[in-house]
Amino acid sequence: MIKLLMTWSIREGKESEYLEFLNREFIKMIEAAGMQLSDAWYQVWGFGPKVMAGAVVPDLEQMEAALASPEWRQLTTRLDELVTDFVYKVVKGSGSFQL
Repeated sequence: MIKLLMTWSIREGKESEYLEFLNREFIKMIEAAGMQLSDAWYQVWGFGPKVMAGAVVPDLEQMEAALASPEWRQLTTRLDELVTDFVYKVVKGSGSFQL
């Protein structure tokens, strides 16, 4: 299993629009890119990114295809409008919470 780890913070003043996007589009876009959302976390207090999310695929070839897809480009373009400090990395999935 290969996992995509993503982190970001919600842009100030975009909270409502972000929540609407999250509820209506985010999961559909992840799935359209060929991945399955595995976990999502929201940091209530502290420093660093406010949101952490993970998505998985069975192998590296499928992850590479997902990250090269137009759906992924559409997702990241939309996220850039709503969040700051969007960062992602690909790791071997461990089946538990990962950073």
